[in-house]
Amino acid sequence: MVIRRTISKEEIKELPKVLFEGPIHVIQSEKETDKAVAYLQAQSVLGIDSETRPSFTKGQNHKVALLQISSDECCFLFRLNMTGLTQSLIGLLENPAVMKIGLSLRDDFMMLHKRAPFNQQGCIELQEFVRAFGIQDKSLQKIYGILFNKKISKSQRLSNWEADVLTDAQKQYAATDAWACLNIYNLLQKLKQTGDFEIEKEEALISEPK
Repeated sequence: MVIRRTISKEEIKELPKVLFEGPIHVIQSEKETDKAVAYLQAQSVLGIDSETRPSFTKGQNHKVALLQISSDECCFLFRLNMTGLTQSLIGLLENPAVMKIGLSLRDDFMMLHKRAPFNQQGCIELQEFVRAFGIQDKSLQKIYGILFNKKISKSQRLSNWEADVLTDAQKQYAATDAWACLNIYNLLQKLKQTGDFEIEKEEALISEPK
């Protein structure tokens, strides 16, 4: 497999859309949270992401509303605006034995720390991880496009994540983002083990017009 260093926005637009196709569980109570975390604690690697209600008013800020955590099989959407950051979730975030894979994790954890103090462990930042494979792009959409030739839709990013009921489109978007992080990591780990990849040569690059 030849890994490209970068991909243009125009190329991304032409790619077929990818969606997480496994079960998506919306978690809205502490009891449901504890049950979901028990399953997640038994996994070795997870994809992680978060969503915050966008603010269109200067000076108005919202706390992180949704924490999505995905295994290869299923994804859990924890509605923190309803449950808060529970002790069981904190236990998962602090568990060094369960690897949490995400992108822009510093931002995610900065927002999560506003809900409760904790010391995250066992985390891998994809923006740093992909550098060893020659990938220069930093966005999840571009990294996924380079590796899988598929597009992650961003249409729901600015929707209301504190709504009483999440739409199917919101659920699909949130789950896909967390699962995509895991999918990227799994592929790169496999390529690292087999050595079955090469990085695109610098001279093959054509600079994207600004």
